[in-house]
Amino acid sequence: MEAYLLDWLALLVRWAHLVVGIAWIGASFYFVWLDNHLEPSPDPRLAGDLWAVHGGGFYHAEKFRGVPPRMPARLHWFKWEAYWTWITGFFLLVLVYYAGAEIYLVDPAVMALSKSLAIGIGLGSLVAGLAIYEVLCRLLKNDSYLAAILFVLLAALAWGLCQVFGGRGAFIHYGAILGSIMVANVAHIIIPGQRRMVAALAAGREPDPADGAAGKQRSVHNTYFTLPVLFTMIASHYPMTFGGRWNWLVLVALTLAGGLIRVWFVMRHKGAAPAWPLAAGLGLIVVLVFFLSPVKEKDVQGEVRFETVQRIVQLRCAGCHAPKPTFPGIAEPPKGLLLDTPERIRMQAAPILAQTVVARAMPPGNLTQMTEEERALLGRWIGSGARTD
Repeated sequence: MEAYLLDWLALLVRWAHLVVGIAWIGASFYFVWLDNHLEPSPDPRLAGDLWAVHGGGFYHAEKFRGVPPRMPARLHWFKWEAYWTWITGFFLLVLVYYAGAEIYLVDPAVMALSKSLAIGIGLGSLVAGLAIYEVLCRLLKNDSYLAAILFVLLAALAWGLCQVFGGRGAFIHYGAILGSIMVANVAHIIIPGQRRMVAALAAGREPDPADGAAGKQRSVHNTYFTLPVLFTMIASHYPMTFGGRWNWLVLVALTLAGGLIRVWFVMRHKGAAPAWPLAAGLGLIVVLVFFLSPVKEKDVQGEVRFETVQRIVQLRCAGCHAPKPTFPGIAEPPKGLLLDTPERIRMQAAPILAQTVVARAMPPGNLTQMTEEERALLGRWIGSGARTD
C-alpha cells in the first residue's frame, strides 16, 4: 500500500510540475516572441508595438523605452510560474531520486556510493552549479566569452555527473542544475531589478539601466537553457540516451542541439533566419540516432536455448516486470511491461536488446546483479531470431 500511495504522490507532483512548467515556459517563449516581433512606432516613448488577433479578439501590445510616463494602477508580474516549477521539481527530485536513490541515483558499476553520500553530492552539485554560474555572470562582461565558457563547464559537468551517478541520476541532476539557475535568474536578478525600476518610477527617479540590461541577459540565458532542461525531464524514459558508455557525450550533444534549435527560432522571430543553426541542431540529433543505434549480436554460433533466457529474465527482471511485482517499492510493472510468459519475453526482444544488452540501463543500477555473460546470452538469443521453441 505504501508503494501504491507513493506512486500516486509522484504522479500528482509530476502533473503539477508539468502544468506550472508549461505556464512558465509558455510565458517565457511568448515574451521572447513578442520582443522580437515589435514593429517601429511613431511614438518616441515606445520601443515598438504589436497588433495581434487571438481567441476571437484583437490585442495591442506596446513596449516603452525604459519606463512608462506614469505607473499603471495594476501591473502584472510573471514569477510564480517559475517559483512553483522549481518547488514541484525539487519535490519530485526528492520523492523519486532521493527516496529511491538505490534504484535511480546510485549505480555500483559507476561508483559505489551510500544513499546518504549520493544525496549529499546531488544537493551539493545544485548549490555549486548556481554559485559558479553567478560568479561567471558577474565577472565576464563579454556575452560571447561567457557563452563559450559556460558551454565548456556544462560539458565538464555532464562528464563529472556521469562518473558519479547512474545515467538517470546524472541526467536529471544536470537538468536540475540548469533549472535551478533559470529560476534563480528570475528570483535573484530579473524580479528584484524590475522592483527597483518600479520603485524608481514611483519616486520620480530615472531607473538604473543596469537593471534592465541584467534582466535581459538572464532572460536570454533562460530561453537557451529551456530545451536542454526539457530533454533531461523526459530522457529517463529512454535508456538509449543515458545508459551507454558515452552518455555524457550524448548529454553534451543534445544540450548543444537544443540551444542551436532555440537560436534559430529566436532569429526566425525577427524575420528571415540563416538555416545553419537549425540544420546543425537537427544534424546533431541525426548523428546521435545512428551513433546510439543497437547493433545486433553477430556471433550467433552456439544457439542459446530459450530456457536459459527465461531463467535469466526470471532471476533478473521479473521481480519488477510481473503482474504483481515482488521487488520492494515497485507497486506496478514499470511502463506496464510484462515479462512473465514466453510470448511476452519474445515480444520485448527489441527493448531488451536496446536497454539491457546494449545500453545496460536495465536493471536500474543493476540491482539484481545481472552479469555480462547473461547480457551476452540475451544478445545472442535475440541475434539468432529470439525463438521460444
